[in-house]
Amino acid sequence: MSDIKIGVLGGGQLGRMLQQEASALDLNISFLDKAKDFPTGLITHNFVVGDFNNYDDVIRFGLDKDIVTIEIEAVNADALSELESKGVKVYPQSRVIKTIKDKGLQKQFYSDNNFPTSKYILAVDKDDIINKIKSGEINYPFVQKARTDGYDGKGVVVIKDSNATAQIMDVPSVIEHLVDIDKEIAIIVARNEYHQITTFPLTEMVFDEKGNLLDYLISPANVIEDVINHATSLAHKLITSFDMVGLLAVELFLTKDGEILINEVAPRTHNSGHHTINANDVSQFQMQLRSICNLTLCPPRPRSKYSAIVNVLGTYDTTVGPPFYEGINEILNQEGIFPHIYGKKIVKPLRKMGHVTILSDDEVDLLEKVNFVKQTLKVYHDNAK
Repeated sequence: MSDIKIGVLGGGQLGRMLQQEASALDLNISFLDKAKDFPTGLITHNFVVGDFNNYDDVIRFGLDKDIVTIEIEAVNADALSELESKGVKVYPQSRVIKTIKDKGLQKQFYSDNNFPTSKYILAVDKDDIINKIKSGEINYPFVQKARTDGYDGKGVVVIKDSNATAQIMDVPSVIEHLVDIDKEIAIIVARNEYHQITTFPLTEMVFDEKGNLLDYLISPANVIEDVINHATSLAHKLITSFDMVGLLAVELFLTKDGEILINEVAPRTHNSGHHTINANDVSQFQMQLRSICNLTLCPPRPRSKYSAIVNVLGTYDTTVGPPFYEGINEILNQEGIFPHIYGKKIVKPLRKMGHVTILSDDEVDLLEKVNFVKQTLKVYHDNAK
């Protein structure tokens, strides 16, 4: 396997976990990102310092690779298109990245291909949004999403009424009707060059309302069989419509009326699949590698009846500085709990510093351990240390 040269744009925690799976398969894999002390650079020598948004850096990095992939979609897709023209395989393909990285184009793709999604309007800037509110084209409450560069809750605001207009971002945006959500669910689907497709079990996500990012996740989702089948079919159809090779994380809304709507997708590994490292015989990271290397995509089998993720986030009130992890020893003393620390050198409020996977064959036990981890494991900058 080491004769295939793979290049990855991005060197954060997703790259770190991808590198760990690549080592198990003896893959020749390299990463491009801005600093060697990023999470991936701490565990591999095959790390090139550069900017994945810089055209020339991406071209130089990718020209000698057989395959180039991503761990973040905010990359220079024009450079990836040029690499494709020179015979480098880029998975997911540059055209897919261009569509998905722009939430406006992403929503238009759903509309054009008859996929269910929430009602939306595109807006140029804050003034355009205000004018559309005055004309009645936009009604409260609504969700504003920046078309580009949003991540981990950033670039998304909920505008409930006219008292919140100061929160409106002055950026090109997608304005969405506020959906009456019963549950937020997600499914990860993979596809290779042979058009072989497989999915991971549907998951149920619970978000931190203040930070608007994932707090914890339960797998499998506690929903009826029809919802599971519908979501799985939707994921298959979506990755096929993109004609995409690689891994696609699909975030969905299950409404109180029982409708399933596509919220958004990511063409890469995703927080909603981190539990698969411990919870399944094939993780989402290995599945990404299998899909881009055109290897067999077998259905991932669970190692326990239930699994969960708890994100390890910088506390709300932490100051910025080197992290201190409180409660690690206590959670290590519990059966079925697996911490993953990303190696980030600086903690900030609500910054993702790691995650904890929990496995159990009993749902009550699983939820008790979720609460135990949430209450016990804290990460912050300790000024006294």
